[in-house]
Amino acid sequence: MTKSVYIIDVESGNLQSLSNAIKRIGDYEIKFIQNADDFEKYDKDIEKLLFPGVGNYGHFVKQIHARKLTEPINAYIKSGRSLMGICVGLQAFFQTSEESPEYEGLGYLKIGLAKFNKNDPAFVAKSIKKSVPHIGWNSVTSIKVGVETLIKSKSLYSINTTNKYYFVHSYAAILNSENEKTIEAASAEGWDFAFSRYGSEKFIAALSYKNFFATQFHPEKSGIAGLKVIKSFLEGTKFADVHSGDVQTTEGIEETLSGLTRRIIACLDVRTNDDGDLVVTKGDQYNVRESDSSDNKVRNLGKPVELATRYYNQGADEVTFLNITSFRNSPLKDLPMLQVLSKAAETIFVPLTVGGGIKDLSDPVTGELVPAVKVADLYFRSGADKVSIGTDAVLIAEQYYAQNKQKTGQTSIETISATFGNQAVVISVDPKRKYVSSPEDTTMQTIKIQDPSRYGPNKEQYCYYQVTSQGGRKVHELGALELCTACEDLGAGEILLNSIDHDGSNKGYNLELLTQIKQNVSIPVIASSGAGNPSHFQEVFELECGIDAALGAGLFHRGEFEVNDVKRFLQTEAKMDVRLDDKVEL
Repeated sequence: MTKSVYIIDVESGNLQSLSNAIKRIGDYEIKFIQNADDFEKYDKDIEKLLFPGVGNYGHFVKQIHARKLTEPINAYIKSGRSLMGICVGLQAFFQTSEESPEYEGLGYLKIGLAKFNKNDPAFVAKSIKKSVPHIGWNSVTSIKVGVETLIKSKSLYSINTTNKYYFVHSYAAILNSENEKTIEAASAEGWDFAFSRYGSEKFIAALSYKNFFATQFHPEKSGIAGLKVIKSFLEGTKFADVHSGDVQTTEGIEETLSGLTRRIIACLDVRTNDDGDLVVTKGDQYNVRESDSSDNKVRNLGKPVELATRYYNQGADEVTFLNITSFRNSPLKDLPMLQVLSKAAETIFVPLTVGGGIKDLSDPVTGELVPAVKVADLYFRSGADKVSIGTDAVLIAEQYYAQNKQKTGQTSIETISATFGNQAVVISVDPKRKYVSSPEDTTMQTIKIQDPSRYGPNKEQYCYYQVTSQGGRKVHELGALELCTACEDLGAGEILLNSIDHDGSNKGYNLELLTQIKQNVSIPVIASSGAGNPSHFQEVFELECGIDAALGAGLFHRGEFEVNDVKRFLQTEAKMDVRLDDKVEL
């Protein structure tokens, strides 16, 4: 018999993946509640209610109040029926947040949320900048049930201290002396807590009290381990034994400074071929046509959903789709790409990023201006968790510098991050090395080339990385560093750093470029372009600047290596903490 599960929807992000996760678990019908009228309509039938939140705390809490959901939620919890909060859906139950101090939460625990410290002493001691937001796969360090610490063989709603879970947030209930007193008092009253750490900062990863349960991480994006958490909530299984087959092996793996695993991202460049079919392709320095064939056709490496699913099953931590035709007509009409996202989200339970044409657009039918934030919302509602902005980011940065670093609040970066959170905005940077004889020859910050064999064609000893757009076709008088720092200030949450010089080369990542950018920004940096074998991933993760993730494309598409080949290499050769995909059935 089909059971109904109700999800509170205040239109602040991707709920498609959560719906898909619930349907994957069992025979459930999903019903959405968007306002007080919906709540009243369904109230007598609700037994399982999910309260997911994505993005900006203030925007989320404001929507709860504006839709008059505060009283129905409080009344529902008091009735003894089950509720599960996710991410900002957990944060809303605290008292306040530094992110939006003008908005008060529901106040179930008198704790204020604080931003992670990018100058964390643990990182400062290593001369590394701590990335904020906290993005990636992290573990739960301890679970406290009432006043007792849970032993490793037990779990709280299937959360255990061995598996990894996907976190994406800048603010958290970080433990300090005042918050610890609040937690101790709550524990004595029967509250349960799970804790994680990011660097030296410990924070609440999950909590429960009677019928109420919430996670800071996204279980619907945490693979099989996360699906088990949702299943335990839906089935009312609060405590269960942890069996050896239910957890991922971590024996002998070095613990990382941050606590996060080394993220391995599979990237798919998607476009239509000459026959009008949507295909995954790959080229050398962005040339995706078969140069060694007489017909010069677009290189076809497979179908997007099939390849994405393959990489998920191989253990990819994230999957990125880059539409390299950039929706030249309009993403509002580009139904195939939206369908790719929707279909992929049905079976892929790790984060999905989509890029290409994220900007203000005119509707091709009505001529009406469609803001970038609404374009992004189309992708989120189709299953994306992040949007990647490329060409528009360059234009925005140029405007930013032309106006003496003044923010307008109206750019795609600012509006999307204000609504969905900065973790939802990835900046895709496509730079190419430009040699100069002296730093005085440019206003961009240069790099001194140390190896004489790498000097420029005219023995230039300096270079900077000049930004391109439109798939490398247009060059701008802007450096990659200047672009990244501008976008960080405007609200971007992550940088996908490509390198045209290394793209398709299989000679390894551009370590010089990566080091320059990572040393000057405080948001996560994803290394891209040039990976040809697992040792290149090891090399980039061992950079002293602290790269956050590494992306692979061609080596996976060609079948030379699987994602887990890279992870096992890191595990055995580099002794780094990696998340191997949990194959245990639900």
